[in-house]
Amino acid sequence: QVRVVESGGGLVQPGDSLRLSCRASGIDFSIVTVEWYRQTPGNQREWVASISFGGRSAMYADSVKGRFTISRDNAKNTAYLQMNSLKSDDTAVYFCKTLSTTTYWGQGTQVTVSS
Repeated sequence: QVRVVESGGGLVQPGDSLRLSCRASGIDFSIVTVEWYRQTPGNQREWVASISFGGRSAMYADSVKGRFTISRDNAKNTAYLQMNSLKSDDTAVYFCKTLSTTTYWGQGTQVTVSS
């Protein structure tokens, strides 16, 4: 059974940092691309960042470039999203997606940035 589980969300103040984790099981994590998305109520999911299966290539949405860093540890079947200098606009549910021949989504983790 494949599972993708996000964790690490929470309530923080503007300017704070958070690190989200995405742990996958039941798949060969070392061959999947991992992507982070986020979604606010009434809106479509917005792509945030991607990392290649080997971790050598990463891409970011303009809205998070320079503040967020995506990484992965294939030995732990886990990807991360380090989020620094958080803004209220970053408030959303953050989802992890793994993709190769099949796509799997996690259930999401809530990030709230508020003073």
